[in-house]
Amino acid sequence: MKILLLVSAFNSLTQRVFTHLKDNKYEVIVEYFISEDELNSTIQEFNPDIIFAPYLKKFVPKDIYEKVPTYILHPGIKGDRGHNSLDNALRENKKEWGVVILRANEDFDGGDIYAEVNFKMRDDTKASIYRDEVSNATLKALDVLLKNIKDKDFIPTPQLDSPFHNYLTQEDRAIDWENDSSKEIIKKINYSDSYPGVKDEFFGIECYLFGAWEEERFKAKPKEIVSKRDGAICIGTKDGAIWISHLKEVGRFKLPSTYVLKDKIQGVKEDRLPLLFDMSYKTFYEISVTRDDDVSYLCFNFHNGAMSSQQCIRLKYAFDFLRENSKVIVLVGAKEFFSNGIHLNILEDSKKQGEDGWSNINAMNDLVKSIIFADDVITVASLHKNAGAGGLFLALACDKVIAREGVVVNPHYKTMGLDGSEYHTYTMAKRVGQEKMNKLLDDCLPISVNKAKEISLIDEVYERDNYFQDLKEYAKGFLEDEDAYDDFIYEKQDYLEYNKDYIDSCKEKEIKVMHPQFWDKTSEFHILRHEFVYKTCPIKTPQRLKSRN
Repeated sequence: MKILLLVSAFNSLTQRVFTHLKDNKYEVIVEYFISEDELNSTIQEFNPDIIFAPYLKKFVPKDIYEKVPTYILHPGIKGDRGHNSLDNALRENKKEWGVVILRANEDFDGGDIYAEVNFKMRDDTKASIYRDEVSNATLKALDVLLKNIKDKDFIPTPQLDSPFHNYLTQEDRAIDWENDSSKEIIKKINYSDSYPGVKDEFFGIECYLFGAWEEERFKAKPKEIVSKRDGAICIGTKDGAIWISHLKEVGRFKLPSTYVLKDKIQGVKEDRLPLLFDMSYKTFYEISVTRDDDVSYLCFNFHNGAMSSQQCIRLKYAFDFLRENSKVIVLVGAKEFFSNGIHLNILEDSKKQGEDGWSNINAMNDLVKSIIFADDVITVASLHKNAGAGGLFLALACDKVIAREGVVVNPHYKTMGLDGSEYHTYTMAKRVGQEKMNKLLDDCLPISVNKAKEISLIDEVYERDNYFQDLKEYAKGFLEDEDAYDDFIYEKQDYLEYNKDYIDSCKEKEIKVMHPQFWDKTSEFHILRHEFVYKTCPIKTPQRLKSRN
């Protein structure tokens, strides 16, 4: 079957659908819905059996859905109609939600239902629910859809003729600092997460708020900024305080809060945490550790998986410290991403973009070097969430890479105008060979972790439901046989000693290629980064997404 994915952006959900269909041997291409003429041209050339729209902001024209059976994913339950579906569900404390796949017709969210899957809701951010429960439910619903359209006896369910739910304005989302509790404020920020954020104002700067964390110790007057830490600000509420990690100034892009407020908060006290926070109270933190005998689980919760120079350095210090009293170190990554590499938004904000970009990639390389040459411990990367570009190659620096079923990885950089570093020409080639590495880097396509295991890019894939228990057993398994553990360490030490010069030369060649990409003001990287950070609408579908390979 030939399937055309019609989308407004190649987001995380679309990538998961794309890799799922590819893994199941469907012929699939992606088309950005930019113009009806271009879409018709692609349809004529590709001749799809169906069109599926997992993420689409435009209404599908009648001549399209009458020409090709077209199915729309709606992130809501049967009878739910309209925009802000998840926002409303979280706002109204729904205990159960779901997705439906509708046959496109003239009514917005009004077509017949060909598949529906419900799920239990969590008290979390909209983005977290979208990337997890909605994503999982979508794949289940997609499989049901594909089964049902092949079944001649299948009869779709009519959509309920329900009124549209509310379109939430900024007035609906607005924080009443004098009267809202900390939990109420966090809830508003959570259901506005990713987009559009909650609009507010600090020191005359209009901005949107993202990344809310509960604070247990501080108390202050409502909306008073009482502390800062690692880019976040701590703000008083009527019953305590909360942390806001990121702000987006109107007309600009998301940055750590202190970057937006800058000199406005110069006198605010910096409240530092230990390098490795023990999570003994509720507050904002980025790096933490959990110990299980001689196994250390190193978590680095960097917003959207982006890693600045400072964050790379702190994570390197944390890793180096854990080597002193661990036999196995597991890199767990963040709650929502493992890592996505260098921090593009901070580089875009910089007045010295070349210098700061160069600093960022070298800080990332220093971190990766510490992991590669950690010859006294066994290192494991846990990809329980997506990873891309330098973030994936951070994982490949470990001795073993374990992944959770459903995770998508992007083993490439070139869509951002970079050739990349992080020792990938050593770690990746070691796993898949030079030819396969070059193809992955040039194709610039996401792959599932199942596919990654099939080509030996990673080592193991465990089922979703019992993943962390399986990970724990895998990590502790290295300690069950002391002789086997010692043999692993001795072989690793011998290998690294013999190959040290070669490994270092791989990084030096990478850096030599990257130097002009950062320092040349006309390099493609600066153009593509600007478009990415400002979320510039594409003017055409990238050819790589139309490949039939």
